[in-house]
Amino acid sequence: MTIDPYYDVRAWHSFVQETVHDLGPAPEQPLIKAAVAVVIANPFAGQWVDDLSPLTDPSASLGTELGRRAVALLGGRPAESYGKGGLAGLNGEQEHVVACVTTVFGNALRDAIGGGEAWISSATKSAAAGATIDIPLAYKDEVYVRSHYDAITITIPDAPRPDELVIIAAVATGGRVNARVGGMTVADVVARKN
Repeated sequence: MTIDPYYDVRAWHSFVQETVHDLGPAPEQPLIKAAVAVVIANPFAGQWVDDLSPLTDPSASLGTELGRRAVALLGGRPAESYGKGGLAGLNGEQEHVVACVTTVFGNALRDAIGGGEAWISSATKSAAAGATIDIPLAYKDEVYVRSHYDAITITIPDAPRPDELVIIAAVATGGRVNARVGGMTVADVVARKN
């Protein structure tokens, strides 16, 4: 574990979803979606603070470690999609989570999963322990690849406690199983790059 000591970590949680088929023909390889969440103390719980940079400045370490752990859950397959987000316990505010997943975090996440050129889809909210959050996923090199618009649902029964934050990174090995509603494709993006 190599995150900045500023963050007081209580727990790590890992999630893997492997879809073998979804009504229609089975894909050549199952779709694997994975996410990793870290539960940390919220140093600003219960108080108003103008400057949230103490949460943002060391957040590259969160992006790196969450990304490293998430991509490891893909079983050696590369990440095609990514997303980020998190939950603030009820003594905190949504902005505390957002401060942890800005560009500083995002750039480190990209590096940790093997690169990415598209902005990273995100979802954050304030909630009680056991709340559900859908972390959005999108193709890592072009956000307009419609087949990769997806999400992974995360629930942690005992987090966030009122004075905690849950920070999450998610990855997937591909787009939705049997995606067929048109739009730009991964092949279009690769052709445009070459």
